[in-house]
Amino acid sequence: MKKRAAILSIVIAFGFFAVAFRLVDIMLLSHERFSAKAKNQQTVEETIPAKRGIIFDRKGRELAINVKTESVFIDPRMVTSSERVAFALSDALGIKSDRILSSMDTNRRFVWVERKLPLEQTRSIRELNISGIGIVSESKRFYPKGPLASHIIGFVNIDKKGLEGIERRYDKYLTAMGENANVFRDARGNILSEGFMREIRGNNLFLTIDEGLQYILEKNLDEAIVHWQAASATAIMMNPHTGEILAMANRPTFNPNDPQASKASDRRNRAITDGYEPGSTFKIIAGVAALEEGIVKPDTKFDCTAGFIEVSGKKIRDARRHTHKVLTFTEAIQKSSNVGIVKIAQSLGIDKMYEYINRFGFGQRTGIDLVGEIAGMVRPPERWSGVSIGFISIGYEILVTPLQILRAYSAIANGGFLVRPHVVSEIHSPNGEILYRAAPEAQRIISENTARVFREVLKTVTEEEGTALKAAVDGNQVAGKTGTAQLVDPETNRHSNERHVSSFVGFVPVEEPKIAMIVVIHEPKGESYGGRVAGPVFRKIASESLSYMNVPREDYRERGLLLVRD
Repeated sequence: MKKRAAILSIVIAFGFFAVAFRLVDIMLLSHERFSAKAKNQQTVEETIPAKRGIIFDRKGRELAINVKTESVFIDPRMVTSSERVAFALSDALGIKSDRILSSMDTNRRFVWVERKLPLEQTRSIRELNISGIGIVSESKRFYPKGPLASHIIGFVNIDKKGLEGIERRYDKYLTAMGENANVFRDARGNILSEGFMREIRGNNLFLTIDEGLQYILEKNLDEAIVHWQAASATAIMMNPHTGEILAMANRPTFNPNDPQASKASDRRNRAITDGYEPGSTFKIIAGVAALEEGIVKPDTKFDCTAGFIEVSGKKIRDARRHTHKVLTFTEAIQKSSNVGIVKIAQSLGIDKMYEYINRFGFGQRTGIDLVGEIAGMVRPPERWSGVSIGFISIGYEILVTPLQILRAYSAIANGGFLVRPHVVSEIHSPNGEILYRAAPEAQRIISENTARVFREVLKTVTEEEGTALKAAVDGNQVAGKTGTAQLVDPETNRHSNERHVSSFVGFVPVEEPKIAMIVVIHEPKGESYGGRVAGPVFRKIASESLSYMNVPREDYRERGLLLVRD
């Protein structure tokens, strides 16, 4: 027994000596080496998340912001029970456990499970306290107004990369470069200390869009779609002097907070991506050109008695509702006489007609700062047939966008200048420094006198005997033009008598235009004439917008009153 006790004492003493020696080695002799190793294991270099810049309307109201979210990940090497982790996360997140199990079959230390979840959803995951499950904070793009102005603003992907609209066009300005910082974590990956993490933000954008005008425009466009059971619709409001887009909308639309819930066609900005034959709204090109070239005057007369005109063996007729006789130039525009316009175009000739089509920017992109704009389609004169001058002058054999038509009318409203439309007015750095400020771009294309005379001609369209009496705004004079174009039937490849595009484009007030606007309704049911379908929509939007902008009624102003609209 004494021998055994002695041996046991020696073993215990040796053990204590070994432990003591190891402690001395770790704490004194090899302290620096082990300290550096521990620090290296605990310290992880991570990128400081950068917040995307904010998008504001022209009055500083937020249209796109960032909200705090949390994302769930797994470190497969730290998972002790794959089944437990899979079933726990499946129950908390509502996703299939098989998907989670398959994601853990990897040698990687980091696997995403679900990203950018609401904070209340990740709270239950934190309470699980299961080894291998981690949560990190991320910011998510959020659009507080939902679908409002969605085709202008666009949206981003899960990594906050701009995919459409302003988000895509100005992605490099909105995005900030992240920086790396050392973060200390324990053996389970929990953050021990973040140290100093400064906030990194992208630049902020201020749009030309006015949230109030955008709401007015979209509300009335929704009502029109329902009333006419239309396939689609577009409306654009612009400052005709500066090219600032005040509002722009399309129907169908989508919610940028959940873009994948909508069809790709619903996310298309039809105002700039879709070409169509404009019909009678294009008649101003021949009319303005003839005035500018001195070929006609407002009282020049044209014989439209026959109700049709033959061009290269084909008859181009006036609408059945017209019973025309001899019309003046002004009356031909006012009553939208096909015969009168074709005669005006013939007096111009092919080369001059083509020249003015180009002058007004057709067949070219407007240069708006949005992605996806098309140039439309204008064939060169050598590809025109004998009847082309007739059809083109009344808005066929040509493809345009709604924005191109609106820009052309704005040139008449502003005294003869073709402006460049734009939707971003300023870019500010995170500290408020102005990095960019939009400047109006304009090119004179017709004389001021021609623009003034033609404004008076267009004013008659909404007055007695005009085609757009329902577009007239109470208290303010409107100048504009209706359009009713037949759509091509894809089965017969001929223009259909049943499917139409109805439109109205104009500006108000006539003498000092504050807004220029186009309304285009595709395939309305029960009616087709632009003056009856699109005209009333224009009137409602214009009336509400002038009231919102506190533009005085002209009839009050003429009587010396300072009252604004009701």
